[in-house]
Amino acid sequence: MLKRVFAAPDPGRVRLRFAARGVLGIALAVLVSGLAGHTLVGMVTGGIAALLALFTVTDATVRGQAVTTALLPLAGLPVLAAAAELHDQPLARDLVFLAVVGAGVYARRWGPRGHSLGVFAFMTYFVAQFLHATPDRLPELYAAVLLSVLSAAAVRFGMWCYERRMPPAAVPAPPGGRGLARVTTRQAVQATAGAGFALVVGQLVSGERWYWAVGATWWVFVNTTSRGETLVRGFRRVLGTVLGIGLGFLVAVPLEGAHLPTAALLAVCVFGIFYSAAVSYTWMMLCVTVLAELLYGLLGVLEPALLAVRLAETAVGAAGAVLAVLLVLPVTTHTITDAWIQRALRCVHTATGEAAARLAGDDGADPARRVTELEQLLARVRLSVAPLVHPLNPLPARKRRARHVLDLLDDCAREVRGLAAVAADPEASHDARLAAACWRVEAAVEALTGGTAVTAPTDRPTAADPALTHLHGLERALAELAHPLRTASERRLAAAE
Repeated sequence: MLKRVFAAPDPGRVRLRFAARGVLGIALAVLVSGLAGHTLVGMVTGGIAALLALFTVTDATVRGQAVTTALLPLAGLPVLAAAAELHDQPLARDLVFLAVVGAGVYARRWGPRGHSLGVFAFMTYFVAQFLHATPDRLPELYAAVLLSVLSAAAVRFGMWCYERRMPPAAVPAPPGGRGLARVTTRQAVQATAGAGFALVVGQLVSGERWYWAVGATWWVFVNTTSRGETLVRGFRRVLGTVLGIGLGFLVAVPLEGAHLPTAALLAVCVFGIFYSAAVSYTWMMLCVTVLAELLYGLLGVLEPALLAVRLAETAVGAAGAVLAVLLVLPVTTHTITDAWIQRALRCVHTATGEAAARLAGDDGADPARRVTELEQLLARVRLSVAPLVHPLNPLPARKRRARHVLDLLDDCAREVRGLAAVAADPEASHDARLAAACWRVEAAVEALTGGTAVTAPTDRPTAADPALTHLHGLERALAELAHPLRTASERRLAAAE
């Protein structure tokens, strides 16, 4: 787990810059809120609003990110008002909370912007419960949210907009086209059902901190599609919380809310959240847990018993998510994995075609863009396959097959990157052998996605033909993929008979 965070590749130091900018933006938001005369509650609200503005907005372009950031208060402030007004009406408060959960998940059908607005709305309602917001505090909380979002935007789009020097990020939509609507509808129903379970059982555990269970259910559903992904994410959330609570006993409890050391540790936790999010959900949850403990310390309510309640509520929330994906409109891991693998193979097909066109002299062809898209798709494949390769998976044969598929897909990505680099060389030329090899690669992809036999390559190109070498590597990897993919498909068909 340590290796996964600190030894994970960070091309262009994007994760490092993302984390450093997060710390800077949140620090500025808290400073501005403090200078505006806000209380500690207002400053905490502002800091969380800035964190969400910097963390959850993932539109492909800088312009899109700016628009989404500007829309965040429109999604959050009405929800904040509702939470505060219903503070003393438990039944109405709980029903509205469940409605916010369902609407927030359903909003994912509108892509990254819908996802960001849904998360912001949910977290605004959650923070209102965390801080026990009441109507008399609304003016201060409104001001804190607005000032913090503006501060975060000033850092992200003014002081440090490193995305302007980068190509637009490829954010692949869930597979299925019109099925996306069905995916978001199903997930909205699942999340609402799971949150309902968490809310009821969470209140039995603690009438004061029940919202932690609902929050755990919500975040388990983020970026998951199949029941296997949700199960693994729930496990990692509980594990990260356990580790965070253990660390909290060592660092947060002894501090007793001392301002300067707490502020320094809060900055470390924020950095850890941003830096580890892309590579380890367990580490991210550890940082989130310690951050929450430090905030409770600042508010003067941190004690060992509270940490036990935090763990219990997290377990309840994870259980709610697990029960929901197992019992309410379940989708198997294999169904989603197959869809992502098909998308990745189609991207290999397109990248090969564009590389061939570029080598033939078509300057408009851009295989490098397809390489970026392929990396994003393979990240989704890894996320989807995670339940199959998890250490607790009791089926070793299936685990080996899944790892073999991942290794071969990584081989494909490596060869596509090499082919794109050769195609970008102005000295590279196109000949009949390249055209034939590209055609064979495209035919192999079509055979794999169509379920027919794939012919293994027989020729051995020399090192003097780098483009042919990469194409030969692609052919080999695609031919080897045929067996594990076909075996998995046959096993599922046999189980269905």
